[in-house]
This record gives sequence, C-alpha cells and structure tokens, in this order.
Amino acid sequence: MSQRSSFMSRSLASLALTAVAAAAATTMATSAVAATVGPADDTFFTLPSSVPAGSAGTLVSYRETTVNLGDNVPAPKAWNVLYKSTDSVGQSNVVSGTVLVPNTSWPWWKGSRPVVLYAVGTHGLATECAPSRQMAKGTDYENANIAAALAEGYAVLVTDYQGYVAGDKSTYLAGMSQGNAVLDIFKAAVAVPNVGLKANTKVAIWGFSQGGQSAAWAGQLQPTYAPTMKLVGVAAGGIPGDFISSALNLDGNLGAAFLASGVVGLGNQYPNKLPIDLIASAAGKAELAKLSTKCVFEALPEYQNKRISDYTVGGITLTDLLAVPNIAAVLTEQDLGKSKINAPLYQYHGQADQFIPLAQAFALKQMYCSQGTKVKFDLYPSEHISTQFQAAPAALSFIADRIAGRTVPNTCSNTTVPAPTANPGGGNFVVTLDKWPLTASVNLKTLAQTVTLPAASSFTADADITDKTLKGQLAVPDFETTITLFGIPAKVGLRITPAGDTTGTAELDTEGQLSINGTAKAFISVTSLLGINLGECKTTAPVEFPLNFKGPVSALGSGGLKFSGTTTFPTLSGCFFSAVLSTLMSGSGQGYSFQVAPPAPTAN
Repeated sequence: MSQRSSFMSRSLASLALTAVAAAAATTMATSAVAATVGPADDTFFTLPSSVPAGSAGTLVSYRETTVNLGDNVPAPKAWNVLYKSTDSVGQSNVVSGTVLVPNTSWPWWKGSRPVVLYAVGTHGLATECAPSRQMAKGTDYENANIAAALAEGYAVLVTDYQGYVAGDKSTYLAGMSQGNAVLDIFKAAVAVPNVGLKANTKVAIWGFSQGGQSAAWAGQLQPTYAPTMKLVGVAAGGIPGDFISSALNLDGNLGAAFLASGVVGLGNQYPNKLPIDLIASAAGKAELAKLSTKCVFEALPEYQNKRISDYTVGGITLTDLLAVPNIAAVLTEQDLGKSKINAPLYQYHGQADQFIPLAQAFALKQMYCSQGTKVKFDLYPSEHISTQFQAAPAALSFIADRIAGRTVPNTCSNTTVPAPTANPGGGNFVVTLDKWPLTASVNLKTLAQTVTLPAASSFTADADITDKTLKGQLAVPDFETTITLFGIPAKVGLRITPAGDTTGTAELDTEGQLSINGTAKAFISVTSLLGINLGECKTTAPVEFPLNFKGPVSALGSGGLKFSGTTTFPTLSGCFFSAVLSTLMSGSGQGYSFQVAPPAPTAN
C-alpha cells in the first residue's frame, strides 16, 4: 500500500471513530436527564409518571420561589427542586426540597460559599406539612434556625424527605431514605442554573429530632454514598438512635403521634416486614389514615398518650409486635452508631426530653466515640421542643468552627451517663421552666430612672399545654440600687416578694405558635435608704405585671420569652418615709421589661 493510501486509510478510520464518538455522545445526551423548569402552581410537587434516568442527586426540575422566614428576616434567593434519591431498600425515588441562598455576597477570600444541609424535624405526614410549602406560607416552625444559618452567609438546603410529592408515600423515620435525601439535595442544588454553588465547597449537616436522626444517618452514609462531598461537620440533636427503646418510651406517652407516624412511614418503606393491613384493626386503619392528613402540632395533642394496642387487631401490644422477628428487624435497621461519622459531630440532647430517652442518646455518643468519631456532647436543661431552639447558637458556632478549620472539641472522655429530669410520661404535656434566668428592669415613671433586678433572679414555671394553664414563681434576691433623689445619688435597698403564684394560660396552636397570657404579682418593699434600715416600707397591694406573649415556639430558644408593658405601683406604707416614697415611686405608667431565657448547657 502506498504512503498516500496508508494516510488516507488512517484518516478515514479517524473520521469514522470521530463519527462514532459523536454519535455516542449524541445518544448519551439524549438519554441523560435535562432538568426542566417546573410549573409555578402546586402541580410542581407531583411525582413523575416514571423515575427519570440519571444517578442519585440528579436534578429533575426546579423553579424560582419565594419564602417567608419571619418578620424582619431578609428574603433569600430561593428555588424549589425535585431530584432523584434512593430509599432505604435501594430503590430510586423522587424527592422535593428547597434551596436557599442569601442575597448577600460571600467574601471571596474565604473560598466558595459553604452549604448547610438542614434536616428538619417531624412536620407531619400530610403533603401540605412539607417544609417547602410551610416556608412559602411563612408557617414553618423551624424558620428561626433556617434564618439563623442564612444570616451566617451559608446556603441552606432543606429536603422535604420522601413522600411529599403528590402520588408518593412518606417513609417517615426510615433512616437511610432520610439520610440519602439530605445528601442528594446538595448535588441537585449545585445543578440549578445560576444558583452559584460549587460542588467542591465545604458542607455541614444540621438537624434535630427526626432531623437529628437524618443528619446522623447522612453523616454515616456520606463516605460511601457521597464520597466527593467535602463534609466538615455534623450537628445532630434529640436523636432517636435506638429505635426499640425510643418506641417503648413513646407508646402510651406524650409523643405517641411520633410512634404512630413511624408505623405509617416504616410500613410504607417495608410493607412485607411491617404489614399494617394485617396488624391494624379497622378502627386503627381509619385513625392512621386520619393521622396522614395532619401536621405535627395538630397530631401531637390528638394522639397524646395513645398506645399501639389501641389500633391493632385484638389489642396486640407493642411488646407483642417487637417479639415478631421481621418487625423487630425493621426497627433495629434504623439504629444509628453502627458505622463511623468521619466528620466531627456536635451531639446534643435535653435532660428533660419527654419524647426521646436521654440514656440511648448518650449510649449513641459512646458508640461513635468508640469508632473514632470526635464528638462534643452538650446536655441542655429543657424538654424536647425547647432544646431544638436553645441549641441553635451552639450548633451554628460548631459549624462555623468546622468551616474555619479550628480545633475540634471532644468530650469522648466523659463517660458518666447523665440522669434524666423529664416529667413523668402518660400525663399532660407540660413544658417546665426550671429556674430560668430572669433579666428584668423596672422604669420608675416619676423619677425617670430604671432599676435593674439582680442577675441571680429567676423564673420557674410549668406551662401545661394540655390544660392550657401556666403556674410559676418569681425569685428575686434582695438587692441594692442607686436612685437619684432630689439630685442626690442615694443607695436604696429593695425587696420583691411574690404574692402567690404567677398564673395564666399557655397554648400551642396547630402551626407551632405559642401564646402565654399570665400575671405575676409581687409586693415591692424599700428596706433601706442611704444606709438607714427602714424595716419594710411595702406597697399596700401587690404590683401586677402582665406577662403576655405570642410568637413561634422557637422563642423557647436561647433568646427566651420577653414580656414588657406598664403597670401601677400602689402607695407604700410601714415606715417613716412612706409618704415621700409613695410620691416618688407610686402611680400608673411604670414600665417593666422581663426576659426569661434557658440556663446554659453542660458538656457531657
């Protein structure tokens, strides 16, 4: 063959290979998933007729949206997304979620904008309970935590988990399904046009309760399921790490709605192992169907203190069901701590948690520690719902330190199991404020001066959400303050003595809005003036301080509850200076400001 012929042959072969490669590329492009802009109405949240091609995390559709995260919270850029994920039995599914990016720029010298994968806690089984829908309406009870993460400059990605698109069923509490959904929204978000997120940016995961379970599962799964993700830290609280002990605690208890919802979700995920149709009575099936139409704060009071035996054929108990190997296996498959979380973990729990047992949470910490995970475990003094929001500043501080690459805290050397302080189960839903620090001041109208109560002041109360009652007690130590009298600074001794209990009402509505309407009554006494002991120059009647609050349940967090207004000081009697002091201090229009916030957590 001539040199020219050989050259021509090679050229033709090259052209042929190029053509084949081009054809293959065309074929691949045709079969690949091209994300589409979804409809503007609620049909966006509709399950596709078939699971699209592409790997887990593939963006199926997206649309720009708006969210309302609360008054005075800057609106971020926001997108709804549908994306591919994988359930707990390895089947592909389609999950919805919301991508939030602050409108403020991220400093270029800090690298690409970090991402927080925010795993929500229980919202309820009904599709309208999904965070994507709740944030759009401004009614998501976790708005405060999401807004706080955005305020730090992080992009926040919130999965709805499986089952919140029309045509699908919730897999509530199926750990692997939830963990995969948390991880997969990251890949989907990066693919949204003009979102500005990078695939190699630093990522943290944060969640509480169901969200704590999901965050921990995501942390365990990440090394194999999303190995290229630059996971720098996981913050997970209120974790049900041992499902059998958690289920036994919820049965016949305040959080029975969580257990019943778990039966629905796990039954959907494992229909052959947990056959609800065979186990549930006719009345039980009707109740579970009704439960599937409710959001969490509607379901909790309605199913409070119910037992599994209330819904089963022949009154089969939870203990009976756990003796069935397949059913026990379903629960133990959700257990955490069987593998290491490679990133540092901030784990936290409420010492008074009435829903998720403290002992199993601390045991989970020890399991992670034994596998080499660096764990910082904080114990908060409050019950389950309050702890979710009290821990937010510490969780965000932990995340900021991980993003900045600072030294990792570790409390794995602490092995003493803390004692729980939860109220007894099976009764009313009571939120206890146990000696919460009270920051308070009173503005004396006539003197135009403010008196600040001592730092050791506290407020203890039981807010009975079931009976809608409030009962508490102020505790203010005797103190001295300086007041200017007739142009002369004078030291004045004061005593505030409660006149009975603080009483009123406490309610939590179906959207997680907390309402408190109460009155604290106290006698105010002037015990000394200019160092002279006056005995007790006391108001002739108690001073009444109205304590009125209405806002999201997240107010039970680190900011605490704030009460302010004006009141009337009666005249004083009982000492030589009574008339003068009454002139200076008595009358209407006396301002006051009270703030009760939770005590600090302890490291464990």
